[in-house]
Amino acid sequence: MARYTGPKTKIARRFGEAIFGDDKAFEKRNYPPGQHGANKRRGKKSEYSIQLMEKQKAKYTYGILEKQFRNMFKRATAAAGITGEVLLQLCESRLDNVVYRMGLSPSRSGARQLVSHRHVTVNGDIVNIPSYQLKAGDVVAIREKSKSLEIIQNSLSNSTHVYEWITWNNETKEGTFVSVPARVQIPENINEQFIVELYSK
Repeated sequence: MARYTGPKTKIARRFGEAIFGDDKAFEKRNYPPGQHGANKRRGKKSEYSIQLMEKQKAKYTYGILEKQFRNMFKRATAAAGITGEVLLQLCESRLDNVVYRMGLSPSRSGARQLVSHRHVTVNGDIVNIPSYQLKAGDVVAIREKSKSLEIIQNSLSNSTHVYEWITWNNETKEGTFVSVPARVQIPENINEQFIVELYSK
């Protein structure tokens, strides 16, 4: 599956946020990249520029390329509810994102790799599609042969985040996607309305 593999700190500096997770290099240089990155007196951004930046931030955050992201927007538009919120809910319901939220990997890219390498099951069946959309009640688990993987053990031991819409049992190494999260339960700093406005032009 195609995905972004370029420099992550440079992208994080562009948005002024560590959107890929903990990043020591970003913490040292948390200003935009380039010769004049630290210069605060930059010209005012256009409305289009702001909307485009917000879309790019969402795509990089969730590791989704343009074609797939646009298709998700079309699904969100056709669904009941507020389009922007539904779009983020679709992003959060992806299997790779839920694996990341459950603490099985310190990053979404790592979670995507766990899924692609067949370490994850959904309702007892191996699923190796990172974009697989989970439904409320689906049980996500680590397959028996993979439970002792050091990378998973280390990630779980360092995981401190708790989400109301996900449960996790560290003994059985399985959790439940209890429900689609409400917007207030999604911690990402994304202004989804800007994305809706951009695609609606």
